[in-house]
Amino acid sequence: MTSIAFHSVSKSYAIYDGPGDRLKELLSPRRRKRHRDFWALRDVSFDVQRGETFCIVGENGSGKSTLLQIVAGILEPTSGSAAVAGRMAALLELGAGFNPEFTGRDNVYLNASILGFNTRQIDERYDEIVAFADIGEFIHQRVKTYSNGMVVRLAFAVAIHVEPEILLVDEALAVGDFGFRQRAIRKVHELRARGVTILFVSHSMGDIKAVGDRVLWLDHGQVADLGEPDQVVARYSAAMTKKDTNFQRLHSTSGGSRGSIDSGAVVDTIPNIDHRHGDGRAEVIGIATFNENGDPVHTVQPGAQLLVRISVRARDEVPEPVVGFMLRNRLGIDFFGTDTTREGCPLRPLHGGDILTIDFNCDLPELYPASFSFSPSISDGAPPAATVCDWIDNALAIQMETQPPVYGYVHFPCRIEINSRLSGTGPEPLSLLENSGG
Repeated sequence: MTSIAFHSVSKSYAIYDGPGDRLKELLSPRRRKRHRDFWALRDVSFDVQRGETFCIVGENGSGKSTLLQIVAGILEPTSGSAAVAGRMAALLELGAGFNPEFTGRDNVYLNASILGFNTRQIDERYDEIVAFADIGEFIHQRVKTYSNGMVVRLAFAVAIHVEPEILLVDEALAVGDFGFRQRAIRKVHELRARGVTILFVSHSMGDIKAVGDRVLWLDHGQVADLGEPDQVVARYSAAMTKKDTNFQRLHSTSGGSRGSIDSGAVVDTIPNIDHRHGDGRAEVIGIATFNENGDPVHTVQPGAQLLVRISVRARDEVPEPVVGFMLRNRLGIDFFGTDTTREGCPLRPLHGGDILTIDFNCDLPELYPASFSFSPSISDGAPPAATVCDWIDNALAIQMETQPPVYGYVHFPCRIEINSRLSGTGPEPLSLLENSGG
């Protein structure tokens, strides 16, 4: 049974250069066109069967949210047809449908009533909703005091407890913490088992592969691919990697950015700063990653050699400098860390104005395909008595590519031996990996 059917759906928006152009167009005797058409979707066709988890991937601006809004009935297609059969719950925007002046409890009743539940039915589910959201006493506070994560917790809890036949999820899990994400993914699997149809939009390829039955890849509003998760995710990841590589090639700086690495070069750029703290006696002035050929890289293959270069500058005396970095995954979990003391490379004392560049030569393990970030730091003294001089959260990111797929977080090198007892052989096991001598 088909829950959602799209046939040649296109959606365009009128883009005006100025606010007065819309009025001029309306008042023009011949309705002279004063806008240009932006096509968010072009000729998109697919069917979603009942109980299927249908995932949608694509870059920002590719038309994913527009597609979900058409499914939800918020938008009408410009051309083509979109048919939806079943009770629907949607998580399309952070806190959409919540009144910020109402308490969490009031919003639970408001949202559930919009979805067709009466007060008695909501009463029966209220305790389960509150338990799943797990926001404590904030359930009695006004929603405008909530963090983004708390809003998503409550919105998701309501959506999954009102017995939807179709659930739309647009990146709602991206702001949840690790524990909530695990509960949410388990709940998605439970809904799948109960025959709920799920449309799931995410930039997390791990989540897509974990829950998806099929994947639609949208590129500039058009269908680029549609099929099994492993195949579509692999093609999409390869395309994004190629695009990023071309971007880095076009925007790489001159003067030593390519070719062999200059062991004395100082890096003086920090691509990103999410948060920074320290006493300021020394600072990180740059971080960069290079491959074994000396080329700057932002995408890497498992097993590759990666050079992480960190340059620091002392503003004051630092008697026992320690330079290092923390590698984090996309959930913000510290995945790996090291520093000069840990690697048995003590540094000389630094004086005001001194600049030091440290190269960390890493042999990368086979990690799952995802984005990882480096957080560089310089401290004075070894843990646990170290004083942080400068720490920068998520200063630089790399994308890990993996073929064949990694199941879990990391693939350990493994040697296989097959021993079997064949019919007619003696009691000794026969190793099929050894030469039996004919």
